[in-house]
Amino acid sequence: MQITLEALRAIVGPAHVLTGDDVHSRRVDWMTGAPCQAGAIVRPADTEQVAAVMQACHAVQQPVVTHGGLTGLVHGAEASPDELVISLERMTEIEEIDQVGGTLTVQAGAPLQRVQEAAKEVGLQFPLDLGARGSCTIGGNIATNAGGVRVIRYGMMRQQVLGLEAVMADGRVVSSLNRMLKNNAGFDLKQLFIGSEGTLGIVTRAVLRLQPPTPSEQTAMVACPSFEALTGLLSHMGRALGGSLGAFEVMWQNHYRLLTETLGRHTPPIATEHPFYVIIESLGSDAERNATQFSEALESALERELIVDAVIAQSTTQRDGLWAIREDIEGLVKGLAPVLTFDVSLPIADMQRYTDALEAQLTQRWAAARLVVFGHLGDGNLHISVSVGGFDPEVRREVEAMVYQPLAALGGSVSAEHGIGLEKRPWLSTCRSSDEIALMQSLKQAFDPLNLLNPGKVL
Repeated sequence: MQITLEALRAIVGPAHVLTGDDVHSRRVDWMTGAPCQAGAIVRPADTEQVAAVMQACHAVQQPVVTHGGLTGLVHGAEASPDELVISLERMTEIEEIDQVGGTLTVQAGAPLQRVQEAAKEVGLQFPLDLGARGSCTIGGNIATNAGGVRVIRYGMMRQQVLGLEAVMADGRVVSSLNRMLKNNAGFDLKQLFIGSEGTLGIVTRAVLRLQPPTPSEQTAMVACPSFEALTGLLSHMGRALGGSLGAFEVMWQNHYRLLTETLGRHTPPIATEHPFYVIIESLGSDAERNATQFSEALESALERELIVDAVIAQSTTQRDGLWAIREDIEGLVKGLAPVLTFDVSLPIADMQRYTDALEAQLTQRWAAARLVVFGHLGDGNLHISVSVGGFDPEVRREVEAMVYQPLAALGGSVSAEHGIGLEKRPWLSTCRSSDEIALMQSLKQAFDPLNLLNPGKVL
């Protein structure tokens, strides 16, 4: 590393500069468990310390990688021995909640679940929700523009951020902690940092938009007889439930059967012979009215033969049991190991043709290949898991080509919500034009001319 440990210790204190085994004992992502290889990890306590660290790094051209909850899946947190990791694990303070304005100001290292709980304590909610809620951090959610299971109602992380504070590559602090819904005073600079994966600046604080509570949650799992019925059901529930439709999460049979029947990790609430399974959730404030509306919508769907079976959760325990099948990523990974995972988006109407063609191509190349599909169908996002019995680089590239190349003709994206990192960088041109990539490179050059922030990621 270019920067000295003495310089770092002078800024954050000796106890908060980690080296040697204290670094290597940490992993850089939850799936592979690969150890961190950084030269050191520095743990600042606030924005001022982050700025001081970056000023010192800029002076000696020391590259840095920012760490949050390390729940990413695209190798965006990997660091080499000549790079310094800045971990925001000490920056977890919820600074202020404005109940009248419906905002929450928080340090970037705070876990998502803690923010959800803090909002709930004052009678509000922070609606972003994903399976890694207990580990992922707000800064990471912002850096990757996280999505999750309620995008269909509330949008991505981008829609939840009113303002933020970020430290630039040279240590300058851009503090735009706006708390207003309307602010058209020039460029909306926060949008440049949201989804930039730590390559343009280090987000240290944010003002988040809170929402009114939805204490009534109606949850059902249904089975659909065909893809046409599945898409018809999405349209039907959208019309029948209106603004109360909170989630429409689909599991292909290969996902549902693997986790229930094959691995036996969950008791199947519905028989496993159907091609598609959907978790539908309605969120409202009037429990009786919401329950009636939800039941009537499902009854109508059954009459129209959009669904062939359904189970409605009658308790929080039953609701959690339904969601556990959808969110059991650990079981999915273990059941398919070695597994390659993908996160793509494409037009809903093209999804079955795309997945059928992908499965045919995989099994033609590898007779024992397995494909598992689930996702946020309502917002066009599929999560794809592939097991072909190998994990070497040549196999990965071959599988990636099968998954990503068809997306270009469909107008899809190689990343719906996980970001680009290192893993998807060779495929960025599949869904971004050369002019778009050139503009991204211009922004990177303007914000970070020495290429110190998460170098090599995205671009």
